[in-house]
Amino acid sequence: MIQVNENFLKLQAGYLFPEIGRRVRAFAAANPNAKIIRLGIGDVTEPLPPAIIQAMHKAVDDMASGETFKGYGPEQGYDFLINAIIENDYKSRGVSLDTDEVFVSDGSKCDTGNFQEILGVANRIAVTDPVYPVYVDTNVMAGRTGEYDQAKSQYGKIVYMPCNADNNFVPALPSEPVDIIYLCYPNNPTGAVATKAELAKWVAWAKANKAIILFDAAYESFISDPAIPHSIYEIDGAKDVAVEFRSYSKTAGFTGLRCAFTVVPKTVKAYTSSGKEVAINPIWSRRHTTKFNGASYISQAAAAAVYSPQGKKEVRQIIDIYMNNAAVIRKSLSALGYSVYGGVNAPYIWLKTPGGLTSWQFFDKLLGEINVVGTPGSGFGPSGEGYFRLSAFGKPENVIEAMERFKKLKF
Repeated sequence: MIQVNENFLKLQAGYLFPEIGRRVRAFAAANPNAKIIRLGIGDVTEPLPPAIIQAMHKAVDDMASGETFKGYGPEQGYDFLINAIIENDYKSRGVSLDTDEVFVSDGSKCDTGNFQEILGVANRIAVTDPVYPVYVDTNVMAGRTGEYDQAKSQYGKIVYMPCNADNNFVPALPSEPVDIIYLCYPNNPTGAVATKAELAKWVAWAKANKAIILFDAAYESFISDPAIPHSIYEIDGAKDVAVEFRSYSKTAGFTGLRCAFTVVPKTVKAYTSSGKEVAINPIWSRRHTTKFNGASYISQAAAAAVYSPQGKKEVRQIIDIYMNNAAVIRKSLSALGYSVYGGVNAPYIWLKTPGGLTSWQFFDKLLGEINVVGTPGSGFGPSGEGYFRLSAFGKPENVIEAMERFKKLKF
C-alpha cells in the first residue's frame, strides 16, 4: 500500500496566494466590467531594463553558434556571475567571500525552502510572526510540525516570534532554545528593517547557542538609509553563523526570468547527533549539485548585466519607480487616518485594518467596493491578523488611482 507523506496533510488548506487568486477570479467572473487594481502579490510590473535584454540577446546568439553553444553549465553557477556577485554585492561592503561560497539558483523562494533539507528534522525553528509562508510550510512538510499552541506562541517545533508596532516589527531574542532562525530584512510582509545593532544581537545569540541564521536579503536593493546593512555579513562574526539568500526577482525584474543566489560561508557549522562539528558548505554543495542542474546560461548572463554600469543605472531607475509608488501609498493612507508601516526601505506597506475588520474581511471589502487587491496579514501568521499588506510593484498610474479609490471606502 502506497503511503502519503502525512506532513503535507498538516499544512493549511490553501497556500495564501492561490487563495487570493481564487477569490479575485471569482469576483472578476461575476463582475466582468470591474477594473481590478492588483497591489497584492509582489510581482513586478516594469519590463526588464535594456542592458539586461541586450545581454540576453547576446546569450541567445551564443546558443545559436557551435563555437559558443552552452550545454550543461556548472551547477553552482558560472564564474562570470559569481565573480560579479562577490565584487559588487560583498567586496564593495567590506565582505570577503570565496567563489565556492556562492551558489547560483533559479530563485530565493526555492533556496529558502530547500535549505532546511540539509538540517536535522529534530531542529527547533524560530520564525518572525508575521512571516513569509514558505519558511513555515517547508518545515511542516519536512516533519517539524505539531498543533499550534496559542499560549506558548509555538507551532510544534516551530516557534513564532511576534513582531508588532511595539517592537518596530523586529522580534525579541528567543526565550527558549531554538536551532534555526529565519530572518528577513528588509522584511516581507511588514516592510520593516533591522539595524546593525539589532542584527549584532542575533549574531551573538546564534554563536552563544550554536544556532544558524537563515537570512533572507531579497529586498536589500530597496534600502535607502545608509545606516541600514544590506547584508548580514556586515556584522562581525556573521560568517560563522549565517547563510544569506539574495534574488534578482524584485531587484531587476526577474520574476519571469528566474535567477538568485545563496551564500554559504565555509565557517558556518552544524553538529551531528554525537556533537561532532560539521561544515555545512560542502553539504549544501552536495545537495545543490545533486538536485539542481544550474540556472540557465541565458538567465545568468542577464544577471551579470545587472552589475554593468548601464545595468546598475537602469535597475536603479526601476527601483525608484517602485519606491515612489510606496511613498504615494504611505502618504495617501496616512492622510486618510490609517496606521501605516514600512514602505521607506522596502517595497511593502503594512497597515492596520480599520474598523475592527479581520484581514480577510478587509480584503473582501477592498475587492468588492473599490476593486483593489491586497494581501491579508493573517496569511503571514497569527500576529498578522488585523493587518494588511500592499505592494508597491504596480504601474504608477494604477497606484494613484487605487489611492483615490481608498477615499471612497465607507466604514
